[in-house]
Amino acid sequence: MNPLDPSAVPPATDGVLTSPQRAVVVEDDADILNLVCFKLGRAGFKTRAESLGPRGLDAVLEEVPDVVVLDLMLPGLNGLEICRVIRDHPRTKSVPVVLLTARARERDIEQGFAAGADDYIVKPFSPSELLSRVQAAVNRGHRAR
Repeated sequence: MNPLDPSAVPPATDGVLTSPQRAVVVEDDADILNLVCFKLGRAGFKTRAESLGPRGLDAVLEEVPDVVVLDLMLPGLNGLEICRVIRDHPRTKSVPVVLLTARARERDIEQGFAAGADDYIVKPFSPSELLSRVQAAVNRGHRAR
């Protein structure tokens, strides 16, 4: 490591070192999973990607991330069940959850919010809007903690 290389030093804010925000993304469509992780990574998030419901829940409970981006229709354990567990668990109850799903009926959206989601985005989606909503959810989550 070259100490003169500015990229080797973590960014600082007002003399305080900051760490990247962490996101767990749980999505079974590989293209969407890669797109979301790419977009969040470019914005400075450290992402962990999972494509199966049970592994996604394990990741959230292990990482206790700053935000979770969660599909509803997942193999093994659906997104509503995962969201409920996140809300019921003492370590993760305040972690923002953004649902990202193809389910666009009013009933689906109501169920998502009833399960504890902080936001609900319908596919197809704008990657820029997704990033804005994720960042807003993180900001609201930090204010609530």
